[in-house]
Amino acid sequence: MYTFVPWILSRVFGVGSYSRGKTPGKVALTFDDGPDPQYTPMLLELLKQYRVKATFFVLGSKAEQYPELVRRIHEEGHEIGIHNYTHVSNWILLPRQVRNGQIERSLDVVERITGFRPTLYRPPWGIINLFDFRLPKSLDIVLWSVMAGDWRSSRPGDEGKLADKLIRKISHGSIVLLHDCGDTFGAKPEAPGYMLKALKTVLEHLRQREWDLVTVGEMRKLDSRANARCMSRTKKAVVAVWLQWERLFAKIFGIRPVDEKNTFLKLRVRRYTGDHPIVLEDGEVIRKGDRIAELHLDNELLFHLGSTARSTMHLTVQMIRRMEQLMPQLRKMLVDDPEFRDVKGLYGISLIHRGPDKFGFTVLDLPDGLFALFTKLYLRLLMYVIHPQGNERLKTKTDLLVPKIIAISKRELVNRYIA
Repeated sequence: MYTFVPWILSRVFGVGSYSRGKTPGKVALTFDDGPDPQYTPMLLELLKQYRVKATFFVLGSKAEQYPELVRRIHEEGHEIGIHNYTHVSNWILLPRQVRNGQIERSLDVVERITGFRPTLYRPPWGIINLFDFRLPKSLDIVLWSVMAGDWRSSRPGDEGKLADKLIRKISHGSIVLLHDCGDTFGAKPEAPGYMLKALKTVLEHLRQREWDLVTVGEMRKLDSRANARCMSRTKKAVVAVWLQWERLFAKIFGIRPVDEKNTFLKLRVRRYTGDHPIVLEDGEVIRKGDRIAELHLDNELLFHLGSTARSTMHLTVQMIRRMEQLMPQLRKMLVDDPEFRDVKGLYGISLIHRGPDKFGFTVLDLPDGLFALFTKLYLRLLMYVIHPQGNERLKTKTDLLVPKIIAISKRELVNRYIA
């Protein structure tokens, strides 16, 4: 009752602890067991280089020994939580020893150094006892959702394995467990050095994906806001079904992303089946039977972007940036991939048709008919699902929600985005 039951409740069922965020596109990096005079300054320099804020769960004894490092962590805008006074399991301590000798003592140390009393607590090894559920309400227990075993890294090559594992495991809302000190039980003294090399690779990857790295406190605030404006049950059901359909559709029809890391734009090669020729601005004409690359947006990614966008303008800016990154890669695919050798142009139908002309696309009206009617209904449903104010826009912007053809010839794209 004192040990295993609280461990199961906290780790398996999440009772009394916070181990994962709910806001898409956000990741929290956390560092345990420091501060360390060798590795913590190196970590702070790396975080500064990438303009990242993280959460440090410091040992009270280490904070007492290296107050200047704790002060630097605080002054550089990072969040500080506590990780007991010494790295000892709560399972082998009495409740009073945990509360007074480990937690309160560590809180007092950090408060003396920074002037602020921490509100986050991570017990060593994530292990709590039954009485830890009765800690002061001002203190939140924080665990993690991603653990890659960085404390075991001890030889060249381990940094690559660690980076690959982190990149594979990190997802929306992840709280990542890492260590900036290697002198606790079971850790390798040199492990933080390999962690730092792996972290640099991971930070590059997350920056390319345009994910935001936040502190645990910031993630909790974002979750609170999201809960305050949570979707209705109807929309949740529609979104869940829709995203499953999107994945199935892409698999059945072989729709693939231009870039595996930036999946905003996807395509498949097929024959153009429209009865009306598409006359492009550069003089190229796409006729029935011509091979085309059919364009698709990654609607699951759009949903995540829309869910976190501060406004419609913010969403638009993110979409434009992703298109700017993808157009040169799209050109390379059309030139180098044999599947696209005889493709005449790229073609898609979208409600998002204000702006593609800047990338060289011709924007045309969709011919009247049943296809246009069903396409309009389909895309309006999509707008409801993925747009942050989808329901409101369907009610107030109906005159703007008209699907259009967007197309560009292969020749125009290759010439415009010449390497």
